[in-house]
Amino acid sequence: MLIGVLALQGAFIEHERMCQRLSADVVEIRQKKDLELPLEGLILPGGESTTMLKLLHDLEMYQPIKNMIIEGMPVFGTCAGLILLAKYVDNDPRSFLQVMDIHVKRNAFGRQLGSFYTENEFQGKKIPMTFIRAPYISNVGENVEILSQFDSMIMAARQKNMLATAFHPELSSDTTVHQYFIDMIRNRK
Repeated sequence: MLIGVLALQGAFIEHERMCQRLSADVVEIRQKKDLELPLEGLILPGGESTTMLKLLHDLEMYQPIKNMIIEGMPVFGTCAGLILLAKYVDNDPRSFLQVMDIHVKRNAFGRQLGSFYTENEFQGKKIPMTFIRAPYISNVGENVEILSQFDSMIMAARQKNMLATAFHPELSSDTTVHQYFIDMIRNRK
């Protein structure tokens, strides 16, 4: 199994290490030609969503990645990756990938000082969750499954081949969310 991790900016190394712990092969996606590899899944890490969006356009990867997702490539977006996937970003007029039927609020908990750690349920299991300048999902379409909520805010969701979290599961030692994504890839075959 080969999983690509978008490595333009943000917390991509932590995702790589987590996937490797689960015996998945990982490749960094840095340029358009990297998308030609036989990828079975793609991770869009946390970081700065506007910077990632600009780089995706500048490096001519925006449309190929969007097409891969629309055609069914399993994708996992965390924090900024969640924003990239969302059809609607309530407090930002820019158009991101717009593939997942969710509304997102950017920087929902304030600036860096509003970052926090908690433990909450994901698919019925209590796991650690780190939020750094985190967004949250404010609304979901009818075909979106809610996987985690915190104080009535949606923190994780899935729609078909797309998984998104507002928190950073790669910043803990718990492999639950990454295993969930790997299972999505395996079950696609």
